[in-house]
Amino acid sequence: MKQLFLASLLGSTIALCTSAMAAGTDLKALETAAKQEGAVNSVGMPDDWANWAGTWKDLSDKYGLKHIDTDMSSAQEVAKFAAEKDNASADIGDVGAAFGPIAVKQGVTQPYKPSTWEQVPAWAKDKDGNWALAYTGTIAFIVNKKLLHGSDAPKSWADLKTGKYKVSIGDVSTAAQAANGVLAAALANGGDEKNIQPALLMFAEIAKQGRLSLANPTIATMEKGEVEVGVVWDFNGLSYKAKMTNPDDYVVLIPSDGSVISGYTTIINKYAKHPNAAKLAREYIFSDAGQINLARGNARPIRAEHLTLPEDVKAKLLPNEQYKKVTPIKDADAWEKTSKALPQKWQEEVIINMQ
Repeated sequence: MKQLFLASLLGSTIALCTSAMAAGTDLKALETAAKQEGAVNSVGMPDDWANWAGTWKDLSDKYGLKHIDTDMSSAQEVAKFAAEKDNASADIGDVGAAFGPIAVKQGVTQPYKPSTWEQVPAWAKDKDGNWALAYTGTIAFIVNKKLLHGSDAPKSWADLKTGKYKVSIGDVSTAAQAANGVLAAALANGGDEKNIQPALLMFAEIAKQGRLSLANPTIATMEKGEVEVGVVWDFNGLSYKAKMTNPDDYVVLIPSDGSVISGYTTIINKYAKHPNAAKLAREYIFSDAGQINLARGNARPIRAEHLTLPEDVKAKLLPNEQYKKVTPIKDADAWEKTSKALPQKWQEEVIINMQ
């Protein structure tokens, strides 16, 4: 029904179907079909997040695509796609890694594999092309060196155990960043998606020493000097540092004994009114230029190891070497179950030890 509706707008059912088929294998055909549609509407892809502004400007300049975005959470995006199937207002969205498979299960996506598909790691994409991470987030430390009272900045989870500084991880019951911080600590200490006990034991010990801070590591709390060592996504840490009055007071690094890597994926709405424009947007996002745009927004591109970044952009990211011991989530179902149980375990095994 949706294709018939779109076909009537373009004037020919046959022409639309032919261009849609060709678009999967022929970039020129895809560009032509996208230009005919003339617009791409997104959700969860605002200008100031991961420099999406640069991508939308390029798509406008190169292909004449008009664009509007409505910012919302990953869960809201998937729900919107499902609720508006008879009159879709969104063509493409950007959701957390866990929501790619959820969107597929709910039947609200359509596949498209960009021409750089082979350079996307297997763990970061759906084999059928329904989703693929365009950029990653890895749990990192952001350290205010001025507040360490002469101590060296921690370089590992092991350093956190033995240090004297306060550690801010945030609210594990509401923040995916905080929950993934616990998982990262578990992975570095021999745990996994089913077993986060090593991390709970570590944070319980930190709490007993009076070093667990309840301050959420945000730019606001950091500016107030409330965070000595924050556990954050790397792109958040880099963004916070860049916005500080004295950026050199801060260091952002990936813990050397291991961390967890996740990220964000585009999902193309099954019911999109501008499906070819959405596919062209994904194609561009995974191109060298699109990946560099993301890097300009402090987001580490999924194709980082295949890119030659301009020096000013390269300076916005952490070196590739720091990511040697990062681990993707291998058992998403197990982690979903564990993360739901985490808030209660955190209260019972960690917070109870706070002095």
